[in-house]
Amino acid sequence: MRVAILGAGAGGAAAVGDLMLAGHEVTLWNRSEATLAPFIARGGVEYDGILGEGFARPALMTREIAGAVRGAAVALVCLPTISHAALAHALAEAGAHSIPVVLNPGHTGGALEFREAYRTASGGSAPPIAEFNTLAYIARKYEPARVTVSGKGRFLRLGALPGGAAAAAAARELYPASRVVPDVLNSSLANLNMVLHAPGAVLGAAWVEATGGDFTFYVQGMTPGVTRVVKALDAERLAVARAFGHDLPHLGAEMQLYGTVEPSATDTTDLAAAISGGTANARIRAPDSLEHRYYLEDFGHGLVPFLALAAAAGVPAPTAQALLELGATLTGKDFRTRGRTARAMGIEGLDRAGLLRLVRQ
Repeated sequence: MRVAILGAGAGGAAAVGDLMLAGHEVTLWNRSEATLAPFIARGGVEYDGILGEGFARPALMTREIAGAVRGAAVALVCLPTISHAALAHALAEAGAHSIPVVLNPGHTGGALEFREAYRTASGGSAPPIAEFNTLAYIARKYEPARVTVSGKGRFLRLGALPGGAAAAAAARELYPASRVVPDVLNSSLANLNMVLHAPGAVLGAAWVEATGGDFTFYVQGMTPGVTRVVKALDAERLAVARAFGHDLPHLGAEMQLYGTVEPSATDTTDLAAAISGGTANARIRAPDSLEHRYYLEDFGHGLVPFLALAAAAGVPAPTAQALLELGATLTGKDFRTRGRTARAMGIEGLDRAGLLRLVRQ
């Protein structure tokens, strides 16, 4: 399959190596020259970790999006969620109306926002859209042209919007570990990052600023107090999911399905032990500043859309609301109006029944 990988960060670079190893033809696009230039200079992507040591040479590496998607069977979006709306506009302007889009990941409300942004830009319908609940890889770029892949999702929730069957089929072919779920509310409400990152980002903010993130986020940062807030936020997530008819696993069990909690962990409700014992996340450092994506992404594009879904479901979410308010104060950024709002997702004014009709019609 010819795959246009959109985004040359750690997730996109990991996808290049992984999908080319699987025999797919790949093009790589990134808007930032600074991010793409090291790969172009090297002639491709170096990778190590669970994929082994290797070098992948995409058919094309470019900042020109129309060229990147030309002839592609699918556009695999491996960008931070804060970039999804802008990318939807860019694809609409490039006339990529029929190329299926897979958001890797969509996180919370990604497919809904992408569709709304595309429709606004094109003045018409959006392409087939599907989303994973979380990134298919655990990966970091410690060097500009090299990616270290420490893990790959063993279970990915795959939600598709109505009309998105072609995107879901492409996603299943690329990632056999993915499982189609009833709708994008199921995948959106299984966003692990929002629950994992927001409490630690707020409660560890002083340590982040004092040390520049010189501690392990999932081990040293997963203290008993942080864990209690994580559990409270997770309980709200599960309550909202139940309101929409989805009985999702609690955080530790979902992480074990994905692969960041070890299969040998017998008590996944002991979050501190289960999370800190996962080898894939053990070395991951904390944010180096309050400008890190754990703040910029997981508040405005995690908590904000989650609260919009909670409001539509009629479920209170005081922990999420408190974390959002504190995150906005900490960073000085008004996530509440600039993030992935109900309006940005095209669900403003919808109640539970209306939202369910939108994602299932």
